Amino acid sequence: MKHLSTAILLICLSIFVSCKEETKTPKEIIQTKETKEVTPVTTDKIPFIWEGANVYFLLADRFNNGDTSNDEVLDRTKETAVLRGFEGGDIKGIIQKIEEGYFANLGINALWVNPLVEQIHDSVDEGTGNTYPFHGYWAKDWTRIDPNFGTYDDLKKLVEVAHKNGIRILMDVVINHTGPVTEKDPVWSDDWVRTGPQCSYKDYETAVKCTLVANLPDVKTESDEEVKLPEPLLKKWKEEGRLESEMDELEIFFAKTGLKKTPKNYIIKWLTDYVRELGIDGYRVDTVKHVEEGVWAVLAEQAKLAFAEWKKNNPEKVLDNNEFYVLGELYGYGIDGKRFYDFGDRKVDYYANGFDNLINFQFKYDAKKLDYEKLYSKYSAALHTGLIGKSVMNYISSHDDGDPFDKERKKTFESATKLLLTPGISQVYYGDETARSLIIEGTEGDATLRSKMNWEDLENEDTKLLLKHWQKLGNFRKNHPSIGAGKHKMINESPYVFSRTYNKDNIVDKVVVGLNQRKGTKTLKVDTIFKDGTTVIDTYSGTETTVRDGNVTINSDYEIVLLEAMK
Repeated sequence: MKHLSTAILLICLSIFVSCKEETKTPKEIIQTKETKEVTPVTTDKIPFIWEGANVYFLLADRFNNGDTSNDEVLDRTKETAVLRGFEGGDIKGIIQKIEEGYFANLGINALWVNPLVEQIHDSVDEGTGNTYPFHGYWAKDWTRIDPNFGTYDDLKKLVEVAHKNGIRILMDVVINHTGPVTEKDPVWSDDWVRTGPQCSYKDYETAVKCTLVANLPDVKTESDEEVKLPEPLLKKWKEEGRLESEMDELEIFFAKTGLKKTPKNYIIKWLTDYVRELGIDGYRVDTVKHVEEGVWAVLAEQAKLAFAEWKKNNPEKVLDNNEFYVLGELYGYGIDGKRFYDFGDRKVDYYANGFDNLINFQFKYDAKKLDYEKLYSKYSAALHTGLIGKSVMNYISSHDDGDPFDKERKKTFESATKLLLTPGISQVYYGDETARSLIIEGTEGDATLRSKMNWEDLENEDTKLLLKHWQKLGNFRKNHPSIGAGKHKMINESPYVFSRTYNKDNIVDKVVVGLNQRKGTKTLKVDTIFKDGTTVIDTYSGTETTVRDGNVTINSDYEIVLLEAMK
């Protein structure tokens, strides 16, 4: 891995940068050995608030091929089952789509990409056909980027280009396990990993100190015993000519942090390097419940320190006052659990152990059984009572959920309206916006959820119309933190009208939304949000109007109205 020079790592500079910004936000206080203030540089008039973010999740290999020269590397040439080999997508392909404005048009302000670190070199069959690690969850070396995805410089450029376009980067990280064992990928020593028993999920112990599946070595994250690096990794670094530099950096890290040289802390060092060097904005943490919660607290603490260090060393690149953000995949967690996950014999508050947000596996069920008002009011109440200061991430489909909200893609417009207007963070899985099929003939298991992005369908008028719907709602969410982070209130039951308001840290944002409206001329009551004489615009139709007698009248061919005050 490329690293900042030791000199830069050890020298503390206090640099103040002024910025022009219509909406004032509190200055960031970076906690290091000395307390310094950094005034953020912003590219948007609208402040970015994580709790209201619109996140796009993609698998790099399946999204867009920007560099055909890395399609076949590391002799990954064995025949695989359908959609279980590398398909050519890479980091450069993601950069291309950012530069083309695809994400900006979709209202995306944060991008979650699957793990990009170097994967095992060989393939394995877990019962669903021969498979290469195109998904990124089978790490071989946390200090390198996998060549099928690209290079470290590609990742650096991705972060820079994303930031220039107002998009934050969520790095997907794994501490729980290494990749499967193959002839090319030997198992690490038993002071690092266990190869059994397999998790039975009867209680806390049988969900944590175990392997998720057969032949997936489980890192001994519970161990506080100092260990040497695994021989396969030392051999690899030596062959690559970077053994000495990597060992030197480890000594600096452990001396600086005071952490012990345990398996978990080695991996924490490797993961936080990307934050410290590149300015990664947050983590999506894999397999949360399979690791002791205290490990996540240490990871979050070190990542926040690394992010503060990057900000101090790169003041001209600082986007805002936000701290490093930590999002967790706590499989099976739902918003009804509030702050806790129940193992049966123990309840754990992961929010108290470094997490700002947890993926909400319950949303798809709520979206199926609840109407708009019941769904929106339920989530607003939950986030502003039992989850104050925290949030959840909602989704309608994902890479490993075989029972999504709309598997047959028959409710694509409803999917967008429910997902993008529900309080909490929204996660758009690549192809939700283009109705990419989730049923692929010939696939086994989760491969059907991981097909190539259906760019060719953008030639179809129906797909264009659907994409426009996602774009309008996505940009409304992006421009208004009140949608995801504000308080919900119904104004009228039928036809349905509601408001969202956000008022925190001197940021005030208010909107009114109408759903299930009549096509043509419609009147909406808005006096609790917009005063008489206020010029407002329905961003869905592009219609401008003025508030009179507490109402606005819109003439459009749509059943949706998205009202904001003209600035």
